[in-house]
Amino acid sequence: MTEAGTGTKAGAFHTGTYRSVFREAGYGEEEIAARLAQTWRELFEDGDETRIYYETDDGMGYLLDTGNLDVRTEGMSYGMMMAVQLGQKDVFDRIWRWSWQYMHMKEGPGAGYFAWSCLPDGTRNSNGPAPDGEEYYALALLFASHRWGDGEHPLDYGVKARELLSVCIHKGEDGVGDPMWNPDNKLIKFVPNCEFSDPSYHLPHFYELFALWADPADRPFWQEAAAASRAYIRLSCHPETGLAPEYAHYDGTPNDERGYGKFFSDAYRVAANIGLDWEWFRADPEQPAIAGRIQSFFADKEPEDYRRYHIDGTPFEEKSLHPVGLLATNAAASLAAEGELALETARRFWETPVRTGERRYYDNCLYLFAMLALSGRYRIWMPERA
Repeated sequence: MTEAGTGTKAGAFHTGTYRSVFREAGYGEEEIAARLAQTWRELFEDGDETRIYYETDDGMGYLLDTGNLDVRTEGMSYGMMMAVQLGQKDVFDRIWRWSWQYMHMKEGPGAGYFAWSCLPDGTRNSNGPAPDGEEYYALALLFASHRWGDGEHPLDYGVKARELLSVCIHKGEDGVGDPMWNPDNKLIKFVPNCEFSDPSYHLPHFYELFALWADPADRPFWQEAAAASRAYIRLSCHPETGLAPEYAHYDGTPNDERGYGKFFSDAYRVAANIGLDWEWFRADPEQPAIAGRIQSFFADKEPEDYRRYHIDGTPFEEKSLHPVGLLATNAAASLAAEGELALETARRFWETPVRTGERRYYDNCLYLFAMLALSGRYRIWMPERA
């Protein structure tokens, strides 16, 4: 299967060329490849202090949230995206089989979605979904379909992806359940039965691809969703610091429901999303400035002193739960940010090892994604061309 091909527009989707910020920062290609392989081994193969992936005796596998001791659609879909990017089909299939067996809901108001949290034995902690899992599942499956071809159920990746995307936007039209995207403003919801969003869920670069590969009738929706999400990211990021809240209203203002209107763990992902959207599509000329503001805000701060912040940058006493993850996402923003600070932020990340201990899961997911992005290996897998 082929990656993104050449064209006349900027962005890797059009040119087929992926930047290696690490190479620009002075690291050699063999060194970069070895470091990426090492990171995969640390998370998926070696060592109780770093790994987050575990295989079962029945041919399946799962990523464990080591801080909460549960299995989440967030991590499972992340693991599938990591596996397809790195050509690890066996791991991809194991994670997908576990997801389909235990998390996919076959009946009830959530039918067609995935239960966001299960115990490692597959027992569900909830029958509610979390939309960030669904969108990663969908694109990982599409990439797998393009890279490896579809197999027998449940490994008919492309079929499953299109079914999931259809459910995400059409759920509730028969009066049962709720869609994951608001049908009017085309913005992703925090959960289907609420009417506010999470800025870190917004992946316009994914929606551009859904607009190519979803069911034909749904493609205009996804094109509108991409434009709406880029505008929403601009609204939700503070004009001076670039920081976004974890929860935000549809107008982009912080939603402090349960205290989540601040810059904290979920919101770290916004910087990485901006970086990858710019790398793939370069559709929003404001993204480099936003990425630069985020990196400038953290330039004089050490990871051990990262905190919860108001989006204007006012700090709380509370320390970050995931400082390595925050460092990683700030570095991934270097795909959009410009100048020496962008390279220095990438070097700072390079010099930081993966996290160990009970809180390692979220940090190390963001870590591997940053490694992929900054090495030029977080790629768009296109259908085979005739």
